[in-house]
Amino acid sequence: MVAKPGFETCSSSNLIEIMELIYKEESYAIVGACFEVYNELGNGFDESIYHEGVEIELSSRNIPFVSELPIRVQYKGAFLQKFFKADVVSHEKIIIELKAVKAVKAVKALNDHNRQQVINYLKATSYRLGLLINFGAPEGLEYERIVL
Repeated sequence: MVAKPGFETCSSSNLIEIMELIYKEESYAIVGACFEVYNELGNGFDESIYHEGVEIELSSRNIPFVSELPIRVQYKGAFLQKFFKADVVSHEKIIIELKAVKAVKAVKALNDHNRQQVINYLKATSYRLGLLINFGAPEGLEYERIVL
């Protein structure tokens, strides 16, 4: 039986309180840093602009991170030549995937393709938590916690 990942969706307009969150303090600090970047820059920029802003904000808050970390995938004990590149890894256990996508006709901008990207990163690293962050929504920062 394959365990299905859990999704915890939040936005700046509707925060969901969930009991016993994995890496609660760390993820709260990371999301807070992302809110600060969104509040400072707003929406409409390219993802690379937000990425740099997040790096600056994480550094200023002394939140440990590595940017654009290569993630190797193993097949039968051998590392494949192809690899993923995570936008940010924090605390050596949390994947942070940044997006700058806009919603189309009131449909949420983040989609299953974005979620699957984070799930793949989590499976390849054996990490348990991924944060999918979207700076492109005009209503405010969107984020989802993806837990394996």
